Amino acid sequence: MIQRSVKQVSVMVRAIEAVAREHEHILIHGVSIDTRTLRQGNLYIPIAGERFNGHDFVEQAIEAGAAAVLWNREEPNPPVGRIPVLLVNDTLSAIQVLAREYRMELPVKVIAITGSNGKTSTKDILASCLSGTFRTQKTFGNLNNHLGVPLTLLALNEDTEVAVVEMGMSGLGEIELLSSLALPDIAIITNIGKAHLGDLGSMENILKAKLEIIHGLKQDGTLYYNGDDPLLSSALRDGQCPVQAITFGMEARNDFHPAAFDMGIEGSSFTIPQYPLTTLTIPLIGQFQLVNALAAIAAASELGVKPAALKSGLAATTLTGMRNEVVHTNRFTLVNDTYKSNPSSAAAALQTLYTFPDNYQKIAVLGDMMDMGDQAVSLHRELGALADGNRLDYLFAYGPLSEHTANCAAERMEAEHVFHYSDKQKMARHIKAILEQDALIWVKASRALKLEEVVAALLEDEELRAG
Repeated sequence: MIQRSVKQVSVMVRAIEAVAREHEHILIHGVSIDTRTLRQGNLYIPIAGERFNGHDFVEQAIEAGAAAVLWNREEPNPPVGRIPVLLVNDTLSAIQVLAREYRMELPVKVIAITGSNGKTSTKDILASCLSGTFRTQKTFGNLNNHLGVPLTLLALNEDTEVAVVEMGMSGLGEIELLSSLALPDIAIITNIGKAHLGDLGSMENILKAKLEIIHGLKQDGTLYYNGDDPLLSSALRDGQCPVQAITFGMEARNDFHPAAFDMGIEGSSFTIPQYPLTTLTIPLIGQFQLVNALAAIAAASELGVKPAALKSGLAATTLTGMRNEVVHTNRFTLVNDTYKSNPSSAAAALQTLYTFPDNYQKIAVLGDMMDMGDQAVSLHRELGALADGNRLDYLFAYGPLSEHTANCAAERMEAEHVFHYSDKQKMARHIKAILEQDALIWVKASRALKLEEVVAALLEDEELRAG
């Protein structure tokens, strides 16, 4: 984490007033924007949000042991005389500036990852591949926005060799900002999907937003992108890419692709042309996770990670919770995918279920996809139209929008195998009642639906086994 004197921090954030001489040599150890998790010696950075103002909690910050505080010059009653106060024009801008300045002082290699789907999984896979060779840090949880990325950068240790930084967005210009803070040596775009249609309005704008990651890429940096994605390929092929670019994907035309692969309930095994004698395995279900692994392999290879380290790193991958999290019990296998859902990722979940043999009972549990804008109803209907009664045994839907999914699915499956619920516990009890031995259950929804409650109900009293 950042460890600098109050005077150094004052210079880095371009504080309005000079620091009092008696405070110049006080050391800050890390930063915090939340007094509930603030630790002794942190720099407290109060952020004014829509529902709260961090300046109102400065008393709690002092009591928790903050070493100093940034303070918006427009806010009343700065705690002068009780704690070193650094006056700035805006604390949000200040934390971003501080993060960029700190990143520029470190010799760390930064790998930035964005995309509509798969960026968190790719982050986790890549960090696992790197950690056997380099001192590696990665974005914690989902700290990937205008506050999360600065916090990630400021949490880097001085001796970190590689940082894997996830970048999300809710509108145009945000990834450009994040890229300008992180100044990546390598950038990865996993794909372009229909997430954030409600915010951005069109696939073209989503593409434009994701390509903003190039903005902060170092002059000699490399962009890795999914060559199977038609929007990315169209935008970046034929010399249109302004930086060095390398592709990954399932198709053989990509620079990194599987020469051979086998996918099953325990994950995937595969080889790539670059290392034909090394069989790689990843304990994650689905072709889309294989593509994420290819992105990680490509970036790690550029940094010199050897095949043996790649092999062990892939095999040891664990994902951030509620994202394609595979849980094996003695009766069934469940995929907890309840953090995020959009048309592309929900369709991928169904297609993955379809790849498994018919001797498995296959059950899809789908919740509403949020932030779809004016197309919300039609996109939920399109998802239901992907239901295939020959390859899917049951479809359970939860949420008002998912009723449209269920209605369309009932036209393609036996009606008595498609259900819509507005009560999670009733739905969980119904699923338990129809479960067969060795069933596969995929629970997929946007975070707001909280379908992890259904996961918990299904796993209650079940005996877990190793994956």
